[in-house]
Amino acid sequence: MNRWRHYRIAFSTILVKEIRRFSRIWVQTVLPSAISTTLYFVIFGRLIGERIGPMGGFAYLDFIVPGLVLMAVITNAFANVVGSFYASKFSRYVEELLIAPVPNWVILAGFVAGGVARGLVVGVLVTLVALVFARIQIHSYSITILVFILTAVLFALGGFINAIYANSFDDVSIIPTFVLTPLTYLGGVFYSIELLPAFWQNLSLANPVLYMVNAFRFGLLGVSDIPVGVAFAIILGFIAVLTLYSLHLLRRGVGIKT
Repeated sequence: MNRWRHYRIAFSTILVKEIRRFSRIWVQTVLPSAISTTLYFVIFGRLIGERIGPMGGFAYLDFIVPGLVLMAVITNAFANVVGSFYASKFSRYVEELLIAPVPNWVILAGFVAGGVARGLVVGVLVTLVALVFARIQIHSYSITILVFILTAVLFALGGFINAIYANSFDDVSIIPTFVLTPLTYLGGVFYSIELLPAFWQNLSLANPVLYMVNAFRFGLLGVSDIPVGVAFAIILGFIAVLTLYSLHLLRRGVGIKT
């Protein structure tokens, strides 16, 4: 019992540190997403959306809301963990975590929870911005909240793995620039894959972001290009794989122990 109390203290310490880290510099970590999302709504929703017309049975502006909210969650959950954990490596205080009498899963859970916290804060803020431009009537609160959290967990884990392999601050930005951004923009945020030719539809099915965006869109609007059960299976499968791989890297000390 005493052991679990120690684990809880270690977890909460890392989590509180992570929350204080991004909230202290909220102008850099939280505000930019609200501003960029506002621009998306103005440009794609108001200016371009009126020319595109309805999509999936909804006004184009309403259709892109789920994708834009989830895009903010993905970006911030990933960025928080990759930046924080790499900073711990760069400053060498990650060694204090490794020699502490807590298992690796507690360390991983603390950093991931911090990324989820930032993703949720920004996601809620972006949703409030969306209410100014669009009509949001949530189809399923349970699915919406669950996809919200699972997506943040998944990309927080991705940020953790990126930070482990990063050897410089330049490496921290490689994955977001060349992997994360293309996957997000090609993940059905701004369009339905039903508009694509058969070949590109099949190719899009290899993009994990597509399943998250569509599951979240189903939660908000009740429509999806992907069966919701399949989407949840894909998301949970990726979370399980990345969790096991992250623990494996920590156990071996990849990118940490010298």
